[in-house]
Amino acid sequence: MSTILVLSANMATMPYPVYPLGMAHVAGALTQAGHDVRQWDRLASGGDTQSLVDLVGRFAPDVLCLSLRNIDDVDSTQSPQDSWGLDSGRRVVEVLRGVSDAPIVAGGTALSIMPEQVRAYVGADYGVTGEGEQTVLKVIDDLANGRPVETIVTPTCEPLSGKGIPQPSHDDAILQYYLRASGVMAVQTKRGCPYHCSYCTYPLIEGPKVRALAAGDVVDHIERLQRDHGAESFFFADSVFNDAGGHYLHVVEELLRREVKVKWSAYFTPAGMDAATVALCRRSGMYAVELGTDAASDATLSAMGKSFTWAEAAAAGSLLTDHGVACAHFVIFGGPDETPEPVAEGLANIAALDRCVVFAFSGVRLYPNAAITARAMAEGAIDESTDLFRGCYYVSPAVDKAWMDETIEQAWADRADRIFPVAKSESRIRELRSLGWKGLLWDKIPTLPGTGRRRAP
Repeated sequence: MSTILVLSANMATMPYPVYPLGMAHVAGALTQAGHDVRQWDRLASGGDTQSLVDLVGRFAPDVLCLSLRNIDDVDSTQSPQDSWGLDSGRRVVEVLRGVSDAPIVAGGTALSIMPEQVRAYVGADYGVTGEGEQTVLKVIDDLANGRPVETIVTPTCEPLSGKGIPQPSHDDAILQYYLRASGVMAVQTKRGCPYHCSYCTYPLIEGPKVRALAAGDVVDHIERLQRDHGAESFFFADSVFNDAGGHYLHVVEELLRREVKVKWSAYFTPAGMDAATVALCRRSGMYAVELGTDAASDATLSAMGKSFTWAEAAAAGSLLTDHGVACAHFVIFGGPDETPEPVAEGLANIAALDRCVVFAFSGVRLYPNAAITARAMAEGAIDESTDLFRGCYYVSPAVDKAWMDETIEQAWADRADRIFPVAKSESRIRELRSLGWKGLLWDKIPTLPGTGRRRAP
């Protein structure tokens, strides 16, 4: 048995502080394997690292496991410095080096996307890519027994599924911080993403095959969080909640069967939604949905590898709002095959949306191994020497980015429910949080029926 300290370095709080569910899952796997585990979260510690120094002094861990969530905030309108997300991890490693000789094993979504660059930047000894529960156990066993460990360790076993996915271990002090700060608790019902969006990293991180937890285990987890920690509002942190295989309906039906009183939200794809399903989800506690729409014209949707049309996306939003469910579309302008005409078409399409919020981004963040990155290289926008690490974005060569950004801002200048750049909402969010507002917050924007216009809360 080893003593293991599992840490989360994330300091991002926009649009709300996100509970480190991946860290909790790894802590659960380590605990289940018999290790003595403690957890530390920098946000929950108020950003102060003295509590980390004190904990390391008391606990004397054999291994330090560091979770890294974001490389940056994928917003091309922000300066690289303002967008950057890894300096907190680097600082945590510096502090650890000053008080411990234990090896530092980094993991998390940020590291999985660019393993060696992220590991080297933060200064960890080792990096674990992809699903971490099994891989980190092997790394810890190898370290304890003096066996050599590669600098970057990739999974060699079959991905976890069903009851093989360890239940997360929740540190109550950390969990209570997130309940106070955001009021939203993350729960996972499945892993893996079968879609083929040209820019997305989910299949790289979780694999392309959907691996579901049993619906009963998911609802057990929710009830445990309610009973033991006082959680009330939940976000299903799957890449896409409403999977084509219908596993999500088993979760919804189990919530209804047990008569669990809960509020929940999730990421949805607009594809394949119908009124009966939305009504069922609404009855189980669904109150808000974030649609991964990703583009606002059919030409760009097709080029982005999406499996639906704009008409389907608009209809999905109407279905949700007709049932009293708050709806937000997330779109990216400047994608492949976009020209000034699809930009104008996209803005007209969005203008016709009713009773919803729209968040827009400018340009597509490029990552290694993504299809859109290969396209950018084929078009000559980047080459082998291009540094993707510090934030590189694809914008269709047929569109002038400065013109596009200005056009979007002008079109949405009088709309509280049309948000671009996304960073412009941060001061308002901070103000609402200071007044005690919790949750997603975009769902609090009141609707003026029939116009799609909303007053700021």
